[in-house]
Amino acid sequence: MKNKSDEIEKRYYSIGEVAQMFGIAPSKIRFWETQFESIRPRKTRNGVRQYTKAEIENIQKIYHLVKIQGYTLQGAKEALQNNKPIAPLVSPTQIAELIRELQEVRNFLAALKERLN
Repeated sequence: MKNKSDEIEKRYYSIGEVAQMFGIAPSKIRFWETQFESIRPRKTRNGVRQYTKAEIENIQKIYHLVKIQGYTLQGAKEALQNNKPIAPLVSPTQIAELIRELQEVRNFLAALKERLN
């Protein structure tokens, strides 16, 4: 297993990776891009979206307001415009790390199951 200090920090994340971090469909993120100015991912020549950590943090704020606290999209826009303090549950980096660790556990369990069969 690698040490955290050995891992290279990603600069950009795909829409699939971001969607997986929050357990939502990529289409929801694309829709939120049309509703919130704070989500403007860089796009490659092929139109592939690339999200920075700052944009992922903005998505996390929107997710928290809409999905956790039950705000409407308009209410979330107003809360963000008024700089209403939002306590994030976990950082995007922590979410990505947790997903990676859970995938390792899943792979281990699948291998163990295969050996038992």
